Amino acid sequence: MTTVPTQHDEVEALPRAISRRPTGADRVFVHGFRAIGATVLVVTGSIGLFLAWQAVPTLRHYGLSFFTEEAWAPEQGTVGIAGILVGTVSVAGVALVIAFPLALLTALFISEYAPHSVRATLVSLVDLMAAVPSIVYGLWGALLVQPYAAEIARWLHGTLGWIPLFDVPSADPDAAVWDQTRYIASAFCAAIAVAMMVLPMSCAVMRQVFSQTPQAEKEAALALGATRWGMVRTVVLPFGRGGIVGGTMLGLGRALGETIAVYLIISPAFDIKPHVLEVGTNTVAALIAARFGDASAAQLSALLAAGFALFLITLAVNTLAAIIVNRSRSGQGTDA
Repeated sequence: MTTVPTQHDEVEALPRAISRRPTGADRVFVHGFRAIGATVLVVTGSIGLFLAWQAVPTLRHYGLSFFTEEAWAPEQGTVGIAGILVGTVSVAGVALVIAFPLALLTALFISEYAPHSVRATLVSLVDLMAAVPSIVYGLWGALLVQPYAAEIARWLHGTLGWIPLFDVPSADPDAAVWDQTRYIASAFCAAIAVAMMVLPMSCAVMRQVFSQTPQAEKEAALALGATRWGMVRTVVLPFGRGGIVGGTMLGLGRALGETIAVYLIISPAFDIKPHVLEVGTNTVAALIAARFGDASAAQLSALLAAGFALFLITLAVNTLAAIIVNRSRSGQGTDA
């Protein structure tokens, strides 16, 4: 029996061409966010180029001694930011040590332990902390917290003074009460105020990532007999690893550049102080805020050179954070 081919059988089936080009609202969205991203890069790059250009006279005149000299005496021809860079890192590092556990525990409590009826209120309170002006934190730290922080610093000196970080060579922890004035206006006191400013930003990022943990995985861990903390430790924390790193690095960037709160608390000092409990320190941002108003052209160039150094440090921190987050994406480690 012979089969007569029809016209439909002779037509070859060709795959339909699929265009991935955005159309309509998608095109507006894509081009809009590309423009925003490009604008951010242009603004950041222009700031870096401006600071680098303004720093050229200072770096040409002082050379590498600008980064190794501890004194800041432009009228005597001596300018250096070695002690200021150490103070900047000290304040930011101590603030991060204080803020990180508080931010992590607060984020875990809001996302996993707090009743649903109060979670929205707690989130609003944390966000409200981020909206408080830095000058308010500075006054709070200088007038209210600093006397108690001095007592804590004195106790740390007496208990952990054998560790160089907590040693205060110019003070005796067993001396009279009036001697605790040697513990005020230090990197430790300033770091407490900065930590309260860093905490809500880091907590918000961590909480947002923790809230995206798959509910099925959490219920599976509980169904297998895990306690609430066991579920958090084996499911929530591995899933939110990227958010923890990102929130911490975001807080570190904020702590490195904090100005007014540090300026209101510290007693300016330009020598290298490895002891965070000792009175006197300085940061790059606080130095610029204090000297910018009455600076001459040469001094202004030196201040902007210090700002350029801080810009590079912050850029390096953010770049490192992006690399770590990309290598530890949230959600990895929860498939087993």
